[in-house]
Amino acid sequence: MALFESSSLAWLGLLGALLFYQFVLRTPTIRRDGVPLRKPPNTLPIAGNGILFLQPRQKLFSWFVKCEKLFGYETFQISVPTLPPGVVINDPKNLEYVFKNESIFSKGDFFKRLSWDLFGNGIINTDGELWKAQRKAGLAFLNTFNLRVLTDVALPRYLGQAVEHLKAEARNESVVDLQTVFHEITSQLMGKMAYDMEMHADDDFTIAFDHASGATTERFQNPLWFITEPFTGSQFRRSLSTIRNFGHSIVDGAVNASSRSKGASESSSDRLEEVSGSLIQSLLEVFGDNREMVADAALNYLSAGRDTVAQALTWCVYLLMQHNSVVEKIRTEVQEPFVGSDGSHGKKINSAVLTSASLPYTMATFYETLRLYPPIPFEIKQCEKATTLPDSTFLPAKSIVFWCTWAMNRSKIAWGDDADSFRPERWLTEDGKLITKSAAEFPVFNGGPRLCLGKRMAELLAVQIIATMVLLFDFTPAYQGERVSKSSLTLPMKGGLPCLVKPTTSGLG
Repeated sequence: MALFESSSLAWLGLLGALLFYQFVLRTPTIRRDGVPLRKPPNTLPIAGNGILFLQPRQKLFSWFVKCEKLFGYETFQISVPTLPPGVVINDPKNLEYVFKNESIFSKGDFFKRLSWDLFGNGIINTDGELWKAQRKAGLAFLNTFNLRVLTDVALPRYLGQAVEHLKAEARNESVVDLQTVFHEITSQLMGKMAYDMEMHADDDFTIAFDHASGATTERFQNPLWFITEPFTGSQFRRSLSTIRNFGHSIVDGAVNASSRSKGASESSSDRLEEVSGSLIQSLLEVFGDNREMVADAALNYLSAGRDTVAQALTWCVYLLMQHNSVVEKIRTEVQEPFVGSDGSHGKKINSAVLTSASLPYTMATFYETLRLYPPIPFEIKQCEKATTLPDSTFLPAKSIVFWCTWAMNRSKIAWGDDADSFRPERWLTEDGKLITKSAAEFPVFNGGPRLCLGKRMAELLAVQIIATMVLLFDFTPAYQGERVSKSSLTLPMKGGLPCLVKPTTSGLG
């Protein structure tokens, strides 16, 4: 979606901001060993790279990829009117330095100001003690016992419902949006386990959050959002109200049901009921009566734990429909536990036995999907104090550090000449074991102290869902052309993934 396509107001505002920028702010030059950093081609006087950031995100992705090919691991400077001076890093050594120095590189005022309306004081938008408190609550929720309940009870239950839904749609020869199917699974999982609530992919909150995420992204792309948004942001404001009300309902429901839930957990034989609502209860223990704080934290965890996994699974099936040989390799790997000693396929599928340890090729397929379609395609940090990167680039206080995971994951320096190709085998050793990359080499789960809490949960969900779907169904595209992402802080597929579904002849399920 082009940003503010019909708004002449944006261009008038841009002219004023550019003049102010040129004569009042003037972006400082960032240097390496005393020499000014290079800037990308087509950097304009006064406007810098600002007009570029007004383009649709797919063009922005392509621009970052082009810059990566031009600069390689060399740090370069970008400038956008009204923003602090910024650099783009592609070298894993520089990124590792950023990850390891949380006290220097924070979310910063720039990020918080633009995302405050959506994330508030949640973990995505905070630093310091407030961030530590929320991370502690998240760690308590993602303990070994809860993850076992996830894989053995919750996921088989909701995945089973999705399988039955797809079988029914296949009988009717209906077109199915797989993005919605995957989103429904993760919504039900997070709703039940984290908040003890019933949540679905098509509820008012989901629709509102989807719009608000796109509008917040446009703030990062449009340096004049504060001028245009009062005129174009009415739906954004309504969406924020819906999101805020939903956050309050999560907290109110947890507070009202607290004593009853405790009693149920002591007598219940259902392991899922034992852990239901454990995240919201942990947040209440940490923040007590501060319901606004609890609501912010709950909404942040919900968006992080639900949306990114569903989106990654969507892109995975999109790629699999283009690579039948990968589908066949996954099926061969997945079928092995269910094949009888006589070679028959008589055993009924139990998704709980599908693990990353037993299915390395399936796991490699998921990681290869994340490489080409990272859930968070851009990351931003701000320097709290002056520092020098390992490549000798000096960063003044308050400068911005960008890295584009989308571009880094397509680097031929890091991934070889076939970096643009979908090849799960790159993640496997010669004897078939999964290769581990450092966070700086493969930053889709962030790194350092902010390494994604849900990394293990995402892996567990992905391997079960991919294996089950590939084993039981054939998917045929019901769309034309290439699928792209829509404007968002994450990577949802624009228009979903419409498919025709046909059960396989595996004899399982």
